[in-house]
Amino acid sequence: MPELSIEDLAPEALALLRHHNLLSALIKAEVVAEAVGGVALSEEQCDQLWNGYLSNHKIENDEQLASHLQARGLDAEALHWQLELPARVQQHSWAQFQHKAEARFLAKKEQLDSVVYSLLRVRDGFLARELYLRIAGREANFADLAAEHSQGREAKTKGIVGPVPLNHAHPALSERLRTSQPGQLLEPFRIEDWWLVARLERYEAARFDEGTAQRMAQELFQEWIREGVLCKIRRLS
Repeated sequence: MPELSIEDLAPEALALLRHHNLLSALIKAEVVAEAVGGVALSEEQCDQLWNGYLSNHKIENDEQLASHLQARGLDAEALHWQLELPARVQQHSWAQFQHKAEARFLAKKEQLDSVVYSLLRVRDGFLARELYLRIAGREANFADLAAEHSQGREAKTKGIVGPVPLNHAHPALSERLRTSQPGQLLEPFRIEDWWLVARLERYEAARFDEGTAQRMAQELFQEWIREGVLCKIRRLS
């Protein structure tokens, strides 16, 4: 019997999936399956994934496996598919989008660059100015003042934040860090209800290495999936 598609479901079933906000997730799973279903993993890869799963779940015999599958509403074939899916996606992404990976990296490079910086934030502008002057005048070090006075979670790390992608910071802070030199102490500035003192410690430019290329290829595949999901949703509307 041919395998059913979402498009073969009755309107009542589709309505139920929409009601429980499951339709998009199910369509996404189908789009991914259609894309990577033909990807062939090596026998060694499959065995490694399977044996690793059995070991992690302390499954030592067929009886334990049967009980494990029953408790999860799975059969062995479905479990094999779930275990192998990430490797299939990685392999397919690389095969289909490797040639576009570097262009995507270059387009996103500023978002991928990372920084390490010291941060101290308080709600009192006068206190921020005082702490800034103490650091600038070498009367105290940034780490000690951040641990004592900073009212953000960076107080627990003595003010150190990162390494984190530069665009993870607030845009106003990100722009100041982008144009700073390592070791440069920034004068207090206000973001919403906070007064910040910051210092760029280290700037780490993103590199286009093998790992980055793999990540770019997978991002491109995820974009392709989103387009496929939207296309199917339109057809079902």
